[in-house]
Amino acid sequence: MKRKFESLSTRARGVLLAVLLLAAAAAIFFLARASASGRTAPAESEAPPPETTAPPSEKPEARAARRLLDGMTTREKICQLLILQPEFIPGADGDVKTLSPAMQDTLRAYPIGGVLLSLENMDSAAQLRALTAAFQDTAAIPMLISVDEEGGRISRLMLRVGTTKLDNMYAYRDKGPGVARRNARTLGADLAAFGFNTDLAPVADVWSNPENEVIGERAYSDDFAAAAELVAAAVRGFHDSGTICCLKHFPGHGSTRTDSHEEAAYVDASLDALRRHELLPFQSGIEAGADMVMVGHLTVPDVDSVPATFSKKLVTELLRGELGFSGVVITDGLEMKAALDAPDGEKALRALNAGCDLLLGLYDLPGTVRALEQAVDSGALSPEALDQHVMRVLTMKLEYGLLPDAE
Repeated sequence: MKRKFESLSTRARGVLLAVLLLAAAAAIFFLARASASGRTAPAESEAPPPETTAPPSEKPEARAARRLLDGMTTREKICQLLILQPEFIPGADGDVKTLSPAMQDTLRAYPIGGVLLSLENMDSAAQLRALTAAFQDTAAIPMLISVDEEGGRISRLMLRVGTTKLDNMYAYRDKGPGVARRNARTLGADLAAFGFNTDLAPVADVWSNPENEVIGERAYSDDFAAAAELVAAAVRGFHDSGTICCLKHFPGHGSTRTDSHEEAAYVDASLDALRRHELLPFQSGIEAGADMVMVGHLTVPDVDSVPATFSKKLVTELLRGELGFSGVVITDGLEMKAALDAPDGEKALRALNAGCDLLLGLYDLPGTVRALEQAVDSGALSPEALDQHVMRVLTMKLEYGLLPDAE
């Protein structure tokens, strides 16, 4: 090589030397880029990696969710956003204690995101474990198996199968965050023993109106700052047990005069007052890592004329934008009387477009799915928005190990 180099003309040697220097500089540049990104430089014969829409900082669970999402049909995506009471699943006959063949066929045709069980679905410990296992065995994508288990008067398992006896959370208001965390950890561990992975708790409402009966002693406190501290501790307790938890009922049901199950419920407070009071436990719970927030059918006239479930101002702008919540937003039961008086499909579409992800308590499964498929086709629900909703649900399931390993 040395002889060949010396035999070249002075000009040729100069040109060759310049080329070699440029090549060396280029190699150093690409090696530096590869080192910074944690990858080795590809060989010249390797094809460049395929482009991806995933952000480079995306978590492994989110990347796995995106891969799963890419293989789903529109119907499968829509179904993942539905949480049904077993009695609302076509093929059910009365109180559901076991899965009938007709219900199994429905769940294969409509792979819903989860179920909400109640007292009517519980007879014994063995029966309950068999029921939750049957739901998961039938599911193409593992379900959120959920329940309202708050302690005290809202305790399905405690009343039916004898889990740990706990009082209403208000009874522990002066016991400090350690007790709030321990109670939530106990609730979550008890649920997990029966096949549940999701608790629609803790209550983040504050019992600020003594005449309010729908919340009352379900609240952690009648003081906003104290409730904020206790709710955050409860979120940590649920996480200690590996249970998905849900703050409820945004933007706060503790001051209302009526029960949203039975009639319209109003929060008569300005947005500034909400920021100083009702929103404090939601903010602290979000900062503690709450997985979900349930939006109540609560109308805040100072902000919007429709219930929060259908209000983009309250869900997208306030909850997601101002409070910074990036997790899963679930509606309260859409069968409740404070929700819109409209077909299930219309309620579902309006809740999704407001910013909600999971739709709870719809009666008409086939009709809702058909209406949302038509909404996607017509552009009333954009495919991009649908994907965002489903991504949040799938990512949460992956984070809790409900789906195969993210790696």
